[in-house]
Amino acid sequence: MTRAGHTLVECITVVLILSALAFIAVPRLSWGAVSVAQTDAAVRQLATDLRRTRMYAIAHAADNPTGYALVMSDSGYQIVDLHDSAIVASDDMPAQVRCTGRRSFEFGPLGNLTEGSDSWVRVHSTSRAYRLEIVPATGAVKWQREK
Repeated sequence: MTRAGHTLVECITVVLILSALAFIAVPRLSWGAVSVAQTDAAVRQLATDLRRTRMYAIAHAADNPTGYALVMSDSGYQIVDLHDSAIVASDDMPAQVRCTGRRSFEFGPLGNLTEGSDSWVRVHSTSRAYRLEIVPATGAVKWQREK
């Protein structure tokens, strides 16, 4: 009687061959590409949350004349209601992505940056850097890759 299947020795041999290939291939992976992707994602997320903060300021202008702010910390940032200091949302940055420069972006009820608010931040990792800017008069958010 013939049985279809593989012996234990055959299975162990296949696992050993795959392990050897992985041992050779993994060190050759470009971890820089992972860092680039995380930096790209972080700058897009930060830009989206700045736009979200501006949208909150405009949408709640009747109830909240003081506006909303996005406040940076060492590990991420928070969206804060300036009327009652309530935290609306927060997000963490990936460990290898850093934000340097400005720390507080305050939007008034018309969606503009308030007087004394910061207007730019630099988002960077070891392999890529961006400068994210907010147009003070309109609150428009844009970013550009640094060379």
